[in-house]
Amino acid sequence: MKKIAALSCLALSCAFTALAQTQVDPKWEIHDRNRPVPVAIDPGTASTQETPGKPPSDAVVLFDGKDLSKWKHQDGSPAKWKVENGYFEVVPKTGQLYTKDSFGDCQLHVEFAEPNPAKGEDQDRGNSGVFLQGLYEVQVLDSYQSKTYADGQAGAVYGQFPPLVNASRPPGQWQTYDIVFHGPRFDTTGKLLRPARITLFHNGVLVQDNVEPTGPTGHHKRPPYTAGPDKLPLSLQDHNHPVRYRNIWLRELK
Repeated sequence: MKKIAALSCLALSCAFTALAQTQVDPKWEIHDRNRPVPVAIDPGTASTQETPGKPPSDAVVLFDGKDLSKWKHQDGSPAKWKVENGYFEVVPKTGQLYTKDSFGDCQLHVEFAEPNPAKGEDQDRGNSGVFLQGLYEVQVLDSYQSKTYADGQAGAVYGQFPPLVNASRPPGQWQTYDIVFHGPRFDTTGKLLRPARITLFHNGVLVQDNVEPTGPTGHHKRPPYTAGPDKLPLSLQDHNHPVRYRNIWLRELK
């Protein structure tokens, strides 16, 4: 049975190390047995094409295959996207979805499937998007044997960073995004102290390596950073295409 999540524990561990542990803590001696040990968790299981995997035990589950109770539309109304057979599907022209809760620095797991058979071309082909803090889009698109501009294909940080490679699966197959996100930080005057940072594995392959967006993403524009809270809702885009999603979970990074 083929595994969807080919991402190794070592690769994801390295991504976290690069972001979260950039300096050695000098208050602990080397191999100090008094140093607190990491909390033990159940790491969950990988997904297959037939069955979504089990999230880690410390994850916040945003979709468990049953309902969209963790989501809403921008105006606060209940989510209108279609739920069936363990997944949910974009209902065109109903509007973007937002999580009811807000999140900041995180590890985010999202699984999606493009419409099958494929329809359209370029950007009019299975278009959606994962918006970190509702501001920074990781593009969702059917980029399997389909051409579009580099910074708009699947795995792109939209309008800013093309993916390192095109790791797309054929339409109809389940795909994974594993994202490590660190939001921007501002001082009390609103000055930017550090930009956002994004690492992305697409189907287990590193396609964004700790990139730093210039600000929120946009179509034909690159807005500057604007001071805001450290936590904001996540969002999924309604781009009028019936893209499917399942097994969405998040681990907040302390």
